[in-house]
Amino acid sequence: MLKRFFEYTKGYRLLTVICPIMIYLDVVVELKIPEVMGEVTDILVLLKGGSYSADDITGQLTSKLLEMLFLCAFTLIIGYIAARCSAIASMGFGANLRRELFYKIQSLSFENIDKLKIGTLITRMTSDVSMIQNTYKNTIVTFIKGPLMLITALLYAIEKSKELSSMFYIALPSIVIILIIMGYMAVPAFKKMLKTTDKFNGVLRGNINGIRVVKSFVREDHEKEKFEKVNNEVLKMNIRAQSLVLYITPAIMLVVYGCMVFALWRGSALILEGKSGLTTGEMSAFIAYISQVLSSLMTVLLVFVSMFVSKASIERLGEIFKQEPSVSDKDADESLKVEEGSIEFKNVTFKYNEEVENNILENVNLKINAGETVGIIGSTGSAKSTLVQLIPRLYDTTEGEVTVSGRNVKDYTFKNLRGEIAVVLQQNMLFSGTIMENIRWGRPEATDEEIFAAAEDAQAHEFISEFEKGYETELGQGGSTVSGGQRQRICIARALIKRPKILILDDSTSAVDTATDAKIKKALRDEKYKDITKIIIAQRITSIMDADRIVVIEDGKIEAVGTHDELRESSEVYREIFISQQEGVLAQ
Repeated sequence: MLKRFFEYTKGYRLLTVICPIMIYLDVVVELKIPEVMGEVTDILVLLKGGSYSADDITGQLTSKLLEMLFLCAFTLIIGYIAARCSAIASMGFGANLRRELFYKIQSLSFENIDKLKIGTLITRMTSDVSMIQNTYKNTIVTFIKGPLMLITALLYAIEKSKELSSMFYIALPSIVIILIIMGYMAVPAFKKMLKTTDKFNGVLRGNINGIRVVKSFVREDHEKEKFEKVNNEVLKMNIRAQSLVLYITPAIMLVVYGCMVFALWRGSALILEGKSGLTTGEMSAFIAYISQVLSSLMTVLLVFVSMFVSKASIERLGEIFKQEPSVSDKDADESLKVEEGSIEFKNVTFKYNEEVENNILENVNLKINAGETVGIIGSTGSAKSTLVQLIPRLYDTTEGEVTVSGRNVKDYTFKNLRGEIAVVLQQNMLFSGTIMENIRWGRPEATDEEIFAAAEDAQAHEFISEFEKGYETELGQGGSTVSGGQRQRICIARALIKRPKILILDDSTSAVDTATDAKIKKALRDEKYKDITKIIIAQRITSIMDADRIVVIEDGKIEAVGTHDELRESSEVYREIFISQQEGVLAQ
C-alpha cells in the first residue's frame, strides 16, 4: 500500500530530495550555535573573573558574536528553503492523491458507489487526504531532521561530558515508551473520529440537498436537533482523539525538564570540584544539547504517532483503491460501434446484491426495434427504472443478457456504448454554470443554433428566452435557480443535443403540465428523430399512449406488451391504471 502511495510523489521527487539536503545543512549549523554560545559564556566568565582585561577579549567576543549572527542567518535561509520545498512537495503529493482518488471513484460502478456511500467518499477525499498529506510533509522534514539532530546532538553531548550523558539511558527509553503507548491508544480513537465525520457529512449533505423539503414541512427544529446530535458526536470524538496527542507534550516536557535539573545539579557539582575539566560554557552547551536531543526524539516519535493516525486514513483510502468496478469494459472490443438502436433483453434476471434472495427483475424477454418508440409503465417499485439502466450498463445483469444493435452490451466499451445512449433520469442533475453550458455538456462541439433547436424541441427555449440573460443565465448548484419542470426540460434538451441512437426518458416529464408533455412527445416524432429508439418511462398513460408499443411491468416481470388499445383489452394491470387515472381526471 505504501509503495502505491509513493507513486503520487511523481513530479515532486526532486523537491523531496532537495529538502533532506537542506535539512542536513540546517542540522549541522544549528548544532554549531550552542558550541559558539558556550565559548561566549566562557569568555564572559574569564572577563568577570578578572583573568583577562576587556581589551584583551573584545576581539574574541566580537568574532564569536559575528560568527553566531552568520550561523543564525544561514540556518534561517536554509530552513526557509527546506520548508518551501517540503510544502510544495506535500501539496503536490496531495493533489496527485486527490486526482487519482477522484479518477478511481469515477471508474466505479453504481453498485460500488452504493456500497461506499457518498458521505464517506467526501470525507475520504478531504479529511483523509489532508491527514496523509500532512504526514508526508512531516516525514520528509521532521523524520529526517529528527534522527540527524538526535544522533549528532547526542554525540556532541557525550563529547562534552560522558558522566552527564548517562541520564539519556533512562530519558530516551522513557520518551519512547510514552509515545508508543499514546500512539497505539490514538489509532482506534482517530478511526472512530473519522467514522463519525462520515456520519456528519452524510447528515449535512442530506440537509442541504433537501433544504426545500425541510422548509416546506417546517422541520427546521427537527433537523437542528439531528445536526446537534451528530455535531456533538464529532466534537466528543475529536476531543477524545486529540487529547491523547495533547497529553504527549507535557509528559515529554516533564522528562526534558527533569534531565535539565539533573544536568544543572550534577554539572554544577562537577564544575565546583574542578576534576572533570567541564567549563561553565561547556555546561551551557550541554544543556542546549539536552534540549535538542530530547526535543528531536519527541518530534521523531510524534511523526510515528501521526503515522499511526494516518494509518487509519491510508486504510480508508485503500478500501477505495482496492475496489474493482463491478461493471467493467476491459474485455470489450474498442473497434465495435453501435450501428443502430435495436435493443433486446434475453432471459434477464437482476438483483442489486448477490446476498439478497429476491430478484428485482426476473426472466425478462423484450425486443425493441431501431427507431421504435416504446412506453414503459407500472406501479411504483415495479423495477421500470432498473430495467432501462441495464441498457447503458449502469448495472450488469445477474443472469441473461442485454443486446444493443445485435451485440451484447458487454462487447462494447463504455465510451462507444454510452456515447450512443442519452438518459434523462428521474432525478435531474444540472451543474453549476450557464444554461448554455449545461445543454452543450451533452455534445461540446454543438453550435448555438443546434442548442436553440434542441431547447425548442424540449419546450425550454421560450422560458429560457424570458430570462434577462437568456442562455447565459447562471444556474445554481443542481439547477436550484429554476423550477422542477424547467430543470427537466433543460435536461431533455441536453439529451437531444447529443443526437443518440437510443434516448431513454425516465419519468422525465413528471414535473411539466400535460400540454407541455404532449408538445415534447410531438417534437420527438419529428423526422429528424425518426431513427432514434425512444424509451419513455411514465406514470401517466397520456405520456405514452401514442407509443408504438407499451410495456407493462409488475413486480419485476413483464405483464403485457402492446398498443394502448390492445392493452386496454388484454391487460388487467394496464386497465386498472387507465381507469384510476381517468377517474382522477373526471373527479377534477
